[in-house]
Amino acid sequence: MHLGFSYVGFIFLLMLFIPNGFWTKNQPKDYDKYATRENKVLLAFERVGEVAVSALVLIFSDFNVHSSGPRLLWLGAAFVLMIMYELYWIRYFKSEKTMQDFYRSFLGIPLAGATLPVLAVLLIAVYGKNPILFAAGMILGIGHIGIHIQHKNQITDIKE
Repeated sequence: MHLGFSYVGFIFLLMLFIPNGFWTKNQPKDYDKYATRENKVLLAFERVGEVAVSALVLIFSDFNVHSSGPRLLWLGAAFVLMIMYELYWIRYFKSEKTMQDFYRSFLGIPLAGATLPVLAVLLIAVYGKNPILFAAGMILGIGHIGIHIQHKNQITDIKE
């Protein structure tokens, strides 16, 4: 692992934060009702994972494009997932912005808004051979995906 600025990490964070910035002004109807009932342990995992991932993808130059060959496929796959993430957001922003719209699967991927970026982090970690980022991605995944599973289950409970 090599310390140094990662432009790949910077691009990744832009792809992550820009749609989330728009989301703050376009949250699903009644989202606050769900957010107030989030599991505090999962929320702690999510916050720790967010901070760790955000810092780690920027401070290791191992994530920059530095080779060709099969290993580069991991990075390519991570960016494909992030492009899918952007497309998920475009679909959401064009919708009625309900909780059902927010949690509708995208291209068959359940909870795409939560799973796609977490999977991308894990792939970038594999590409950069960075177990620290991989662990941070797992922590983020436990919290972020866990919270969104709770929300999705609450939507189902309310509908029934």
